[in-house]
Amino acid sequence: MRSEVLIADDDETIRSILRHKFSAEGFELAVCEDGREAERKLTEGESDPDVAVLDVMMPQLKGTQLLRMIRRNELPVDDDLPVVMLTSRGQESDVLDGLDSGADEYITKPFSPNEVVARTKRLIA
Repeated sequence: MRSEVLIADDDETIRSILRHKFSAEGFELAVCEDGREAERKLTEGESDPDVAVLDVMMPQLKGTQLLRMIRRNELPVDDDLPVVMLTSRGQESDVLDGLDSGADEYITKPFSPNEVVARTKRLIA
């Protein structure tokens, strides 16, 4: 059985890059344009990910808000779902906020797609 990754990012180029890289590595994908779409896919059972890659700053529902919902067990997924935060917000306070929200990894943009995949794979190995 292949592992599934939930990707939520409001940037089409980033979604496309991650879709390509994760597909090439054999992952099943649930790709979302924003946090609200990711919340819906999780709530409605359209996605049962093994790991999530979330942009911090998205319209309607930020990645950190979605992460907190996961950690508080407000969504029908394991509250210890591994989560990688992918963001342009790289100040120390931003990193600490992401980690305090429960992120397992925090990667700033610009990023190496290969590094994102490698760090993600490490979380579910």
